[in-house]
Amino acid sequence: MPGQVLAYVRVSSVDQNPDRQVAAIRDALGREPDRWFTDHASGASTDRPALTATLQHARDEDTLVVPSMDRLARSVVDLDRLVTQLTGEGVTVRFLKEGLIFQPTARADPLAIFQLQVMGAFAQLERALIRDRQREGIEAAKARGVYRGRRRSLTPEQVDIATAEIAAGVPKAVVARRLGVARQTLYSALQPGSVSTTGV
Repeated sequence: MPGQVLAYVRVSSVDQNPDRQVAAIRDALGREPDRWFTDHASGASTDRPALTATLQHARDEDTLVVPSMDRLARSVVDLDRLVTQLTGEGVTVRFLKEGLIFQPTARADPLAIFQLQVMGAFAQLERALIRDRQREGIEAAKARGVYRGRRRSLTPEQVDIATAEIAAGVPKAVVARRLGVARQTLYSALQPGSVSTTGV
């Protein structure tokens, strides 16, 4: 009995619509796949309900069709692991946007494997360049004195001190300066349900 044609699509949130990906798969196949798997989740993790179901359902001689590589995984490591796992179980993986087909290990196309590795290397380089630009931007902002980093929070002990000083008549702006935090940070810490142990 021939294998099934499976289709996997993913959008990043429940507000996004997968129709474009669905249409691309239908156009490429010229028919409906035997089964659809749709995730509404970030691709940063492989812990996705529909992806898990896809991996559990896929069998020898099945073909998995995906609109593009980044729909299956955002990490090169994850992408390689998933493709290797599927092809190792006899599943053919087809990426429409890239025009690549990865066949089961016994019938693997060396050129397709090479292309995956090259694309993965470029993706890693791109992410490294983005991180470098972000780091350079932060360093430039620090040099101009406009980067403050992550806003500091107050410990329960600092909140208790602040509460006592405010009760004694010290202005909140002065208390915030003494503690080295923004006034909004102090105001938030003094709200009911905050880390304060004494109340306001």
